[in-house]
Amino acid sequence: MDLGITGKTALVTGGDSGIGWETAQLLLREGATVVVSDLDQDNLQEAAGRLDAAEGTLHAVAADLSSDAAAVQLAVDVHALVGDIDILVQSAGITGAQGRFHEIDDNGWTQALTVDLLGPIRLTRAFLPQLRKGGWGRIVYLASEDAVQPYDDELPYCAAKAGVLAFAKGLSRSYAAEGLLVNCVSPAFIATPMTDKMMQKRAEGRGSGVEEAIESFLDEERPYMELGRRGEPHEVAAVIAFLCSDLASFVNGSNYRVDSGSVATI
Repeated sequence: MDLGITGKTALVTGGDSGIGWETAQLLLREGATVVVSDLDQDNLQEAAGRLDAAEGTLHAVAADLSSDAAAVQLAVDVHALVGDIDILVQSAGITGAQGRFHEIDDNGWTQALTVDLLGPIRLTRAFLPQLRKGGWGRIVYLASEDAVQPYDDELPYCAAKAGVLAFAKGLSRSYAAEGLLVNCVSPAFIATPMTDKMMQKRAEGRGSGVEEAIESFLDEERPYMELGRRGEPHEVAAVIAFLCSDLASFVNGSNYRVDSGSVATI
């Protein structure tokens, strides 16, 4: 399918694995110039080496978005490589502190809010001048089912992702008339390094294998995931790529759930 993004330039954060990596691969196959970014230079270069850039052009730039200055520097570095970007996919994030509310201190809250909420805000502020220039732009944020269906053992993450939804919805009203469309994608329990760590921790706590931990998690914690399995990163990336495309020219301020029915509401 022709997404109409041949020749467009995209930045994908969280691009060294999981959903970000699969999104970068899809955008490359559609003929885009793609810059992947993540925290660790070595991991990023290894991940970039596995991407097939036969149809598009690929660059990799490591960045730590824990400060506004780092986001601004990333914008400078990316512009030096590829010029202005047309597409921003914000996929980087962490689970953050887990446990019941009384077990999580300020540091746990600050870490999750800094990475999962302030990270997208800083990134957007740094790249917004570029995205507003061409009369055509796309921003896609990775939110989560947790944003609308919070769980009591990961409240900092839930609150941060709810903030992302509110931020994106508000932002979508600001620049749509200029051709810049803003949307979110909310996955649930996708097979990524982040959920791998969650399941390894669960397996250790239960004295079981990882596969048994996944099965019990689905049965006990995610009963509305009707397909009865973890999602695959490429299944989320397909929706992100659509929202980055010309095919989504009338989609703005939306939140697309990719969750196997996990959110128990309409």
